[in-house]
Amino acid sequence: MAEIKTSEFAAASASAIKNPQLRRALDRVGAGFDVARRERINEATQEAWEQWRQQARDIKVHAIEHLDYYLDLLHTNVTAAGGHLHFAKDADQANEIVAHIVRTRNIKVATKSKSMVSEELGLNPVLESLGVEVFETDLGEYIIQLAEETPSHLVAPALHKSKEDVAELFTEKLGIPYDEDIYHMAATARTVLRDKFMEADLGISGANFVVAETGSLVIITNEGNGRLCTSAPRVHIGITGMEKVIPSMQDLSIFLKLLPQSATGQRITSYVSMTTGPRRSDDEDGPEEFHLILVDNGRSAMLADPALREALYCIRCGACLNICPVYKRIGGHAYGWVYPGPIGAVVSPMLVGLPQAKELPQASSLCGACREACPIKIDIPRMLLDLRKKTAESPDNSQRSAPESERIIARTYAWAMGRPALVRLGHQVGRSLQRMLHLVPFSPLTKDGKWYRKLPLPVVSKWTSGRDLPSLPPKTFHELWEQGIVDGSRDD
Repeated sequence: MAEIKTSEFAAASASAIKNPQLRRALDRVGAGFDVARRERINEATQEAWEQWRQQARDIKVHAIEHLDYYLDLLHTNVTAAGGHLHFAKDADQANEIVAHIVRTRNIKVATKSKSMVSEELGLNPVLESLGVEVFETDLGEYIIQLAEETPSHLVAPALHKSKEDVAELFTEKLGIPYDEDIYHMAATARTVLRDKFMEADLGISGANFVVAETGSLVIITNEGNGRLCTSAPRVHIGITGMEKVIPSMQDLSIFLKLLPQSATGQRITSYVSMTTGPRRSDDEDGPEEFHLILVDNGRSAMLADPALREALYCIRCGACLNICPVYKRIGGHAYGWVYPGPIGAVVSPMLVGLPQAKELPQASSLCGACREACPIKIDIPRMLLDLRKKTAESPDNSQRSAPESERIIARTYAWAMGRPALVRLGHQVGRSLQRMLHLVPFSPLTKDGKWYRKLPLPVVSKWTSGRDLPSLPPKTFHELWEQGIVDGSRDD
């Protein structure tokens, strides 16, 4: 499986915030995607858009609730079309299935279309260990492969790179003169990869959707590389999560509207490719063999959890990333694994283990923008709250990852707040200390005495390092009530 660095989120996000180049890239690209998405909504009308969203959600709810039936139907139809369907319970099993095909078919060169699940599995190092040359063919994926990095966005994996970064990278890795012209750099990548498409024995792709009714794998791209990966090599392997199954071609039509418009603001992508089995006898091109690998790797646990099952509805459009105030500040690498942003903060803890990714559910302001942007109406804030609850008070020790010190503090706070006399005493002591802080040089209190900034106390220092804390008021509500300053009356 891909290297997991989710436990380093706090340090990685603090570092990312200080990176001005990353901030410029996020402001430019993320905002552009979301503006374009809103334009498409206005073009379709809000009423039509909401109808599409509800229709797509209903399809995903039905498919996930009856996943066993549709997986069985998919197996029947993939096999009937001459293909092979494999189920992999985890990353090791999925990688071994690919490795077996590579060894038995004498594979030497592989081209890959964009696949987040192959990133999840850490597939490229496995192939390279078998002596296979692997080439990412999506331009963004190709750039980060050369840079030996991981994707930073679900749709635009290299959005954190400037054109100057790419020009330097191409000069270093491809041995070409330094050239910042975007058209020339794209042409260079096209020239290099065109030869690889023709040399490849194996094409590997992800899948945006898998249609149970026909056994078809559906890929949506803008560069045409997906079509070459699936048709030019003699063997094609599709790798995707088992949740990507939808019932029928009729259902596919609604997703072909929602996905590109939500992801990049396009009415439709340049290429929509559908692959059903290997090449037939009367086909001019296509693979001799077709294998579809459906990966579990923790998805069954999500399916079994009623509170988190909704995350399996995700179609990986990235709309929640483009609008998230946290992602727009820190980018994707800070999340420490394959899936960044709000949906990643839900999915990653379930796939890598909640104790190992306990910080990710905290990476949200719970503003609800992700829920409003999601084309499937996934309630991400609700799931983040559920994960936060699990980390704090789950009866399952394997899920509860909050330190005992936090639990003691929470219990002590609840005990103290249930005793009014103690609260009044604490307020009086706090106000006395507050008056003393006014006399201290470099006081953390603002000049007007209303806010604390960078208060050096163990409990609140983390809070005040990034935000201001209101100071204690001169009088409590009870004191104001007793003095008749407030009377509690309502004007209904």
